[in-house]
Amino acid sequence: MPEPSTPRPAFAPWDRRELPGSFTVEESAKRAGHYKWIEMRLFEALGGWVATVPELDVKMRLGTHCYHHAWHAELWHKRLPELREMNPDRLTEPPNDDMVRFVDALTEPEAPELTLEKLVGVYRVLIPHKIAAYTYHLNNTSTITDAPTIRSIRFILQDEFDDWRDGEMMIQSLIATPEDVQRAADRQRDLETIMVAAGGICGPGTIGSTEIDDPQEVSA
Repeated sequence: MPEPSTPRPAFAPWDRRELPGSFTVEESAKRAGHYKWIEMRLFEALGGWVATVPELDVKMRLGTHCYHHAWHAELWHKRLPELREMNPDRLTEPPNDDMVRFVDALTEPEAPELTLEKLVGVYRVLIPHKIAAYTYHLNNTSTITDAPTIRSIRFILQDEFDDWRDGEMMIQSLIATPEDVQRAADRQRDLETIMVAAGGICGPGTIGSTEIDDPQEVSA
């Protein structure tokens, strides 16, 4: 039995987690600010559509989902001051002008007969990109120094996956003709093009990079 005074490592022998993650404190804070910004915009969009969407079943789902995004924004707001002593409001911003253009295009349909366009923008473009960004963050942050962020992302991802499934089912229930198929495809293509220009919800590098730092290491 070891002496109580014998020095021991910080973590148990079966716990081999690495201390550093892939993000600096500044990078984590910037991403959290971008997350909060897009969650707030989505909350506002869905909340506004609740009043104008004529389909009652869609209206009820949007009402539930919009509060998920309000809660997600609160979670990110609470993480900002914990990540660094800086102004959370100043960090709550889009990554670039293309992301602003994306949100403007996403929220452009207002007429009651454009429910399909509204849903495609959210559930076939924006939410898949959010899931990708959150998953990348989850896989590349430190499980030791950034455990609170990991916990928040896991709660958020559960909502995102559930809402994505709901949204896709609502879309499928609205697509009844070849013209509807074309409307959905056109809408997804137009918004996806803007999202690609933005580089994702956190800008270029949102889900990492496929570029290889040293190609010789791969070919060796």
